[in-house]
Amino acid sequence: MRAFDSLNKVSIKPDNKMPAIKPFIKWVGGKGQLLDELEKLVLCNIGKVKKYAEPMVGGGALFFRILSKYDFEELYISDINAELINAYQVVKNDVDNLLAKLNEMQMLFLPIDENGRKYFYYTVRERFNSTTLTEETATEKAAQFIFLNKTCFNGLYRVNRKGQFNVPMGAYKNPTICDDENLRNIHEALQNVTIVCGDYSLSKSFIDKDTFVYLDPPYRPISETSAFTAYNSDAFDDEEQIRLSKFIDEINLSGAKIVLSNSDPKNVNEDDNFFDDLYKNYKINRVEASRAINSKGNKRGKINELLICN
Repeated sequence: MRAFDSLNKVSIKPDNKMPAIKPFIKWVGGKGQLLDELEKLVLCNIGKVKKYAEPMVGGGALFFRILSKYDFEELYISDINAELINAYQVVKNDVDNLLAKLNEMQMLFLPIDENGRKYFYYTVRERFNSTTLTEETATEKAAQFIFLNKTCFNGLYRVNRKGQFNVPMGAYKNPTICDDENLRNIHEALQNVTIVCGDYSLSKSFIDKDTFVYLDPPYRPISETSAFTAYNSDAFDDEEQIRLSKFIDEINLSGAKIVLSNSDPKNVNEDDNFFDDLYKNYKINRVEASRAINSKGNKRGKINELLICN
């Protein structure tokens, strides 16, 4: 293991201590394509930090790579989506019962024909929407949440104005609904992680000069047809982007190492300086990624995304 100073800063795990951990759900805006670039920024701070915070965790692509490869003393994740955070908490605290429920759903769902699958899917979706999330229903709702994520169209999480999940069933032949090994590895890795449901601003009490912070908000749409604001029933609009920038200014004063990702509006309008103006006091890196910039699947190509650092 790589050795550092007496301050017990974060270190890299030896190869034989790296469990195979990957996100257990699909999530819109996932950062799989940017992982290598993001990890470089983590590596730049090895030996300088000992805590990790991801206050808008989503599917947690970077978070799970961090868990696999680095030894942070303390870790903090949060999200405003209560169902998502409940799933994380259940994986951490009740994985055996969760796996039993997922395995049962998988055994019932996979062998049946398309019509049977549709009936099964929409029955689960109706139960998910009609069941209030409580301590007693937490594991059942987490199993339903994971099932729906693995079998719905494109792994979307979208809600209507009433806050009800309304994504139709996808067309997967053999979806992995119960990934036993991965979920057990995640369960072990989450034991040292603080998991919070709420606004990203709650992380301020955790963040200090010894913290690496990664913020991945809902991206600012780069075209009218690429807009996706129904992650929750409230939109993350330009006012919210500005509020987030003020929060980043606040935690920057603590001495934390900060990275923010977002879309680059200059992909479609060279004169759009929204983020360049908002983060003029930070380093703005433009990195290449393959994304669709409108609703047509053939309108894909290499575009720039932003990684903004202090």
